[in-house]
Amino acid sequence: MLKVLIVGGYGTFGGRLVDLLLDREGLTMFVAGRNIVAARNFCWSREGKAKLVPLQIDRAVPQAVLQEIKPDLVVDASGPFQVYDGDSYVLPRACIEVGCHYLDLADAAAFVQGISTLNTAALAKGVFVLSGMSSFPVLTTAVARVLAQQLDSVDSITAGIAPSPYAGVGLNVVKAIASYAGKPVDILLDGEWTTRAGFHDSRRLQVHVPGTVPLPPIRFGLCEVPDLKVLSWAFPEAKSIWMGAGPTPAVLHRLLWACAWLVKQGWLPSLLPFARLMNAVINTVRWGEHRGGLVLEMTGQKAGEAKHLSWHLLAEGEGGPFIPSMAAAAIIEKMLNGTVLPSGARSGHDDLSLDDYQIWFARYGIATGTRMKSDAPLPIYKDVLGQSFERLDAPVQAFHAASAPFRMKGEARVLSPRNPLAAMVRKLFGFPAASPIVPVEVDIGVTPSGEVWQRRFAGTLMQSVQTLGQGRDAGLIVERFGPFEFAMAVVVEAGELHLVLRHWRAIGLSLPKWLMPKGSFFEHGRDGRFHFHVDIRVPLLGRVVCYEGWLLKA
Repeated sequence: MLKVLIVGGYGTFGGRLVDLLLDREGLTMFVAGRNIVAARNFCWSREGKAKLVPLQIDRAVPQAVLQEIKPDLVVDASGPFQVYDGDSYVLPRACIEVGCHYLDLADAAAFVQGISTLNTAALAKGVFVLSGMSSFPVLTTAVARVLAQQLDSVDSITAGIAPSPYAGVGLNVVKAIASYAGKPVDILLDGEWTTRAGFHDSRRLQVHVPGTVPLPPIRFGLCEVPDLKVLSWAFPEAKSIWMGAGPTPAVLHRLLWACAWLVKQGWLPSLLPFARLMNAVINTVRWGEHRGGLVLEMTGQKAGEAKHLSWHLLAEGEGGPFIPSMAAAAIIEKMLNGTVLPSGARSGHDDLSLDDYQIWFARYGIATGTRMKSDAPLPIYKDVLGQSFERLDAPVQAFHAASAPFRMKGEARVLSPRNPLAAMVRKLFGFPAASPIVPVEVDIGVTPSGEVWQRRFAGTLMQSVQTLGQGRDAGLIVERFGPFEFAMAVVVEAGELHLVLRHWRAIGLSLPKWLMPKGSFFEHGRDGRFHFHVDIRVPLLGRVVCYEGWLLKA
């Protein structure tokens, strides 16, 4: 039986840690905090194989509780670690004295860096004291190590985390952000340590796992996180390290940026007095898709050539909010399996690998993937899909891998609309008329900016131009029919290529999403031939056209 005391066990991150481990036999979790009623209510609302025990504790005076229950491990998931009063390390010191292991989910650079002052005492007691066991810096460091294996040396590391607007942010997280927003944050830039204003200094990044619908490009604000120091220890040759967070919707980031500017200018001493208001706003202003992600970009040298690599993580729905608690869950999983971690007090960035996360990523359907920027221009679909291009059926790969003009011929079946207005839309775009079987010719003209598609159904021409999206359309394919533009994500599923319409425009003006065409658009090659399926439906009008068929190289 493993006994784990979780301080802040009914809070944002502690509660999710408990949920991650509910199905583990042989585990007792003491769900602890100052509010015993909240702890009891939390425990009563959960059922699983693990045993939950509500417990009242004040992390400032923990000795009596530790002596009473004698846990094997204490997890501090309370925070905010940037603004602890008095002795910041009172809890890990007490754990060492009692002889139990300790870890925390600290996201404060100074706190994680200073934990090493307890190393001698931890070694003497034979316990481990791990700090910073969260996405920053454990997951980011694990990712950076994987990317660095493809390089001879590392020049720069840039990362950003973009939580879903529905992730649910706790007050202590907001207090942590408020404590450094607009204040000087130490960062490594061009080989020199300098300062930039927290959450005011910003960069635009994009989360785009190959073969999935990407997040739109997001503005990330500089965070004071342990990675800024930890990654400089792990990669001493790196000249620049930058870490940020991208709150969504975008209006929240703009508001926080403006408030941080007031602090930077000295017009406000700190945002800490406004933490409760900020927390209320963040947890009220919610719209957009329930999706979040993380991106880490690394530049370096390989055989004397400059390389740019990136790793992407995409979490749909409820999976993303669990990621910050997965490192602690992985350590507890190791202890349940009998793994003995080295004693000593340290940042925990070297105690887990990316492989340790895979069981949790699979459990929540979290997608990950790597990209490498190429100096040479690639066919647009190969560029967008990255490493996932190789998962396509062979005929679909061959179709989209061409770098020179080519022609395909085949047959199609076409269904036309019943609605007269939909029939007018069909004619406007030049879509084919209904036919049980019709000969098809497709000419793909490859240009420096994209591809020109000329489709002929029994001689009737339908033409469009496809290009790589830029700006707001980054990571998408944009197809233009006359004055209309359709921005589409390219998704790989079981060897098929699917197009997912994200937004549309006419003469450069955005059109309402509720009027946006819907339907299904995919390609496959399961019988050795290139197959296509296009079914376009418009709200209020219904089907505009549906055509499907096959093509072979002419």
